[in-house]
Amino acid sequence: MAHTQDDQDKVWELAKDIGFCMLTTQSGNDLRARPMSAQGERDEHAFYFLTDVNSHKDEEIAQHPAVCLAFANPKGQKYVSISGTAEIQNDREKIKELFAFPAKAWWDSADDPSIRILKVTPSFAEYWDSPGTVISYIKMAAAAASSTKPDVGENASVKL
Repeated sequence: MAHTQDDQDKVWELAKDIGFCMLTTQSGNDLRARPMSAQGERDEHAFYFLTDVNSHKDEEIAQHPAVCLAFANPKGQKYVSISGTAEIQNDREKIKELFAFPAKAWWDSADDPSIRILKVTPSFAEYWDSPGTVISYIKMAAAAASSTKPDVGENASVKL
């Protein structure tokens, strides 16, 4: 398992560049994923999301705080999966700090009392960073023709 600073940098960089992820929580015996806008704060070792007190995420996280954040840029062939521990917070100053244009689709202002912060503290990640779809396909076709394995980019498992 890789633990290099470069691999950790790559995880944070990919997550920031992609921006949106599928947040997976556990609901009873089922896993449930939904798209969320992630705000990574490396210096705080956390990913933040704005959520609503009336959503089911709060209940799911209270029961099962282990979550997965799956970031994907299929056109660029860049992916990162981050495992971590989630918690719900009601830090009104942090809510104001995180409140941005996309949040206005759900709330009128950062002062809405139903807004909560979902904080994820990452513990492990894996990323895949390929040179792009066309190049990856060419390398796969060449590998298939020569009975070799294609080199389609970087892949690393990282302890965070």
